[in-house]
Amino acid sequence: MTSADIPVRVPLVTQPMGIWASLQAARHNVLSIIPDIATKQPMVSGRTGKRWHMVMDPDAIRHILLENLDDYPKSLVTKNLLRPAIGESLFIAEGAHWRWQRRVAAPVFSHRNVMNLAPIMTAAAERSCERIAAAGPRAVDMAADMVRTTFDVIADVTFSGDGMFDSDAVHRGIDAYIAEAGRISLFDIMGFPDWVPRPGRILAGGAVKEMKRVADEAVEARRNRGHAGVPDLLDLLLEGEDPETKRRMNTAELRDNLLTFIVAGHETTALTLAWSLYLCAFDQEVQGRAHAEAQTVLQGRAATGADVAKLPFIRMIADEALRLYPPAGMISRTAMANDTLCGREIRKGDTVIVPIYALHRNVQLWDDPDAFRPDRFADRKAVPRYAYLPFGDGPRICIGASFALQEAVIILATLFSRFRFTPVQGRDPDPVMIITLRPQGGVWLEAEPLGGP
Repeated sequence: MTSADIPVRVPLVTQPMGIWASLQAARHNVLSIIPDIATKQPMVSGRTGKRWHMVMDPDAIRHILLENLDDYPKSLVTKNLLRPAIGESLFIAEGAHWRWQRRVAAPVFSHRNVMNLAPIMTAAAERSCERIAAAGPRAVDMAADMVRTTFDVIADVTFSGDGMFDSDAVHRGIDAYIAEAGRISLFDIMGFPDWVPRPGRILAGGAVKEMKRVADEAVEARRNRGHAGVPDLLDLLLEGEDPETKRRMNTAELRDNLLTFIVAGHETTALTLAWSLYLCAFDQEVQGRAHAEAQTVLQGRAATGADVAKLPFIRMIADEALRLYPPAGMISRTAMANDTLCGREIRKGDTVIVPIYALHRNVQLWDDPDAFRPDRFADRKAVPRYAYLPFGDGPRICIGASFALQEAVIILATLFSRFRFTPVQGRDPDPVMIITLRPQGGVWLEAEPLGGP
């Protein structure tokens, strides 16, 4: 198989890197510090200022994320990057403070509530189709359009298009924060405490303050006024109560969790969609199967929540895109106690990394791992659970996973039922991870309208 037969990938490291080389590489692309050997072995260890271990063995990952969760909290680097924007929300909190918030939020993402929000996803898919049709025959940056589409969804399902909520201000705040604060700082790699100022995060502070102010006002307005119609995420969180302690979220806790859902909920789904479209333009045979399935099921209309179960191949495309380009391409934990993983000593304070990008391309776990093959997921039960972690796993598995997959299938099916996408020569995206694994340079595709089924 030649490089022309496989979709774009991150060049992994073949030589050991010192701390300065690692910093320079990480500032451009966090994944570029992963050694290539991590795609061939169950575990790789080293030292870059601190001792670190990359773990690709499913049993050891299960131990970290499930069986021994409290001994492996999220690393300081992760928390330092995100705390200024999303506080001590579900994504960052640990122990009892995490557990009570999770108990409050879990019912929000029940199957019934997610299905109730499907019409918002359908409407956003329709608007995307209108924009693509209006742009033709020019090429469209589908990565940018998918960010717009998923932000439309998350703004509507969070605040129901509430006039009090300035979604543009929140979007600007998120983009400014990720652009400036997301660049891995040498201070983070060296393990400096949080109170040492980070230059990039100082730059982004104004946008974050504005974003929080807008969200606080919207939360307070809804609390005072109430809401009619299908409950949105804010309604459901306002009503939420921890069944064990009867505690409810205050305004700051509500705001931080809503901002977490907004940041995580639109960016990661947009990436799944953009990479899925890139892959199907790359492999026209797969795209042909997607057209056939979408047109047969939809008969010219946009996809709805009820259609998702009838679109298994399109779901498999999303699953395979999440394998090849997981939005969170690497997760990092700090060992709080001595332990053993894969027969190797772990010391308290060591950094333990699950490089999901390398796990998903490990030759011991996947056949021909760099190839795009949605049929790998024809039998999802055959996929080893801790070998495939697009949403993490264990008690801290992404709370919005079913929401994201439903949204991805609705939007992809609607697009594939109406357009044939072809790549623009010389405009391949570059997979780069700062906080999430983005297609740098965009996903530029030509969209040709299709006839009826």
